[in-house]
Amino acid sequence: MYLTSKVKKDIFKKHGGSDKNTGSSESQIALFTLRIDHLTEHLKSNKKDFGTQRALLNLVGKRRALLDYLKRTDLMRYRAIIKTLDIRK
Repeated sequence: MYLTSKVKKDIFKKHGGSDKNTGSSESQIALFTLRIDHLTEHLKSNKKDFGTQRALLNLVGKRRALLDYLKRTDLMRYRAIIKTLDIRK
């Protein structure tokens, strides 16, 4: 499995401040980005996997909503997470 509890804790520690801070926008965006990257690689080799394609689109929508929220509330945190994760709009 690509998403173990250790990997999640590392993501939350790096982007959320501590491994217990799982609800911050930055940590959720980082987790969604990891999952999106994994599903994108999967779809490169399995082009007809439409269930995964739908899940990928849902994740991208959730991440976009969180990014929009962060941009609306705190522009500096938004710019920092965009730069850290190398997400472009």
